[in-house]
Amino acid sequence: MEKSKNAVRWGILGAADIAVHKVIPAMAEAEMCSVVAIASRSEERARQTAERLGIPRSYGSYQDLLDDSDIEAVYIPLPNHLHLEWTLAAAAAGKHVLCEKPLAMSSADVRTMIDACDAASVKLMEAFMYRLHPMWAEVRRLLEDGAIGELVAIQSIFSYFNDDPADIRNIPEFGGGALYDIGCYPVNVARMLFNSEPTGVKSSIRRDPDFGTDILTSAVLDFGGRHATFTCSTRMEDHQWVGVEGTEGRLVVEIPFNIPPDRPARILQYAGGEPPADPDLEIHEVPPANQYGIQADAFSRAIREEGPVPTPPDDAVGNLMVIERIFADAAH
Repeated sequence: MEKSKNAVRWGILGAADIAVHKVIPAMAEAEMCSVVAIASRSEERARQTAERLGIPRSYGSYQDLLDDSDIEAVYIPLPNHLHLEWTLAAAAAGKHVLCEKPLAMSSADVRTMIDACDAASVKLMEAFMYRLHPMWAEVRRLLEDGAIGELVAIQSIFSYFNDDPADIRNIPEFGGGALYDIGCYPVNVARMLFNSEPTGVKSSIRRDPDFGTDILTSAVLDFGGRHATFTCSTRMEDHQWVGVEGTEGRLVVEIPFNIPPDRPARILQYAGGEPPADPDLEIHEVPPANQYGIQADAFSRAIREEGPVPTPPDDAVGNLMVIERIFADAAH
């Protein structure tokens, strides 16, 4: 895609895998984004990454990048416990902030980040990229059109296997564990589709005896008599799935979160026929799309047009409040 002459100039705070392998390549193809700099705690790593990805400038510290007056916005893929510190630093430097999920380690920290960004007149958004994929727009359209009747329940699974003690996702003080890393997605999708906050939360958590992180977390979220249930785990086979249940049918979202950019996305709609043995099936196929590029372009347009970001940062407060309630209920 040809770059807009009005593209936003981006800096990347960190050379995390998600940035290097997914987000930066997508931004390189996005119309409204120009990645002009990357920083790492290692100057050599920053330089090598910049050369490999065709980024003009590299810095050996995050603050050096923030001091670059040419940069308008930053993407933060740092470990969870660093989100607060570097969002505040970016706001102080006058940079707009797109930060990986969860936006912080607590809902109180997110409020601090929102206040700082508001005071600096910069935009802030949590990088729940899946929300902007056309597939989820189609799911919402189907629900609004009554394709499955009244929405009653949402069921989700999100898992992978990782028992590496050196991995930041297995270190509690870095914000590791299944719920922070991937359970935040089922929480978010339930809140998005029900368009409300849960009135009740019940949960069960199993922790690794050595790491202390949650490795198997399940929860039931009550949305005024409608339910969202999910399980997330860092000790199961890689899997993700969302089922959306209604009074007159159901939807199955095959790959709900890490949606491949190079193949069509599918929504299976079951309604009528002779369930459970032979239900009617309609397959909704959505053309390939890169959710990371869509996200970066949408955020960049919000900057240029001085409008709201696609997902307001207050949503991150709500998501973390639910996560906090899940942890608290399991601790009883």
